[in-house]
Amino acid sequence: MDKYPLTKEGFLALEQELKNLKTVERPNIIAAISEARAQGDLSENAEYSAAKEKQSFIEGRIQELEVVVSRAQVIDTSANSNDIVRFGAKVLVVDEDTEKESSYQIVGDYEADINKNKISISSPLAKALIGKEVGDTAEYKAPGGDKSFEILEISY
Repeated sequence: MDKYPLTKEGFLALEQELKNLKTVERPNIIAAISEARAQGDLSENAEYSAAKEKQSFIEGRIQELEVVVSRAQVIDTSANSNDIVRFGAKVLVVDEDTEKESSYQIVGDYEADINKNKISISSPLAKALIGKEVGDTAEYKAPGGDKSFEILEISY
């Protein structure tokens, strides 16, 4: 059975999303379907079709989250020292070509969100960073070509 590595925060966020889907979204969509049914002819009822489609999405997401939560491997990063990049690390890097600084946190696949600078442990950048120390260079192949980052800071 596969385990899904997650940070504690990521696990709690997925649990909260699952709870919200089951206790708020599911009852709301059931009510919307009932209301749309009451309007009569279902073959030309756009509200009914939209509600059924949303219900299908919600039920699929609930199933997916139940599997992930049940197989979660919550990794405690609080005991990690700030000397080596590991799962859960927040890493400040500088692009050696552009001198632009960026900060990333290495997280599990289900909590990755590039808009929040959370990168998946399975991403090429995370793989290049794992095991490195401050001052090391992480190199990887990006879609736009080879990239290299110097590690400036590591924290957990």
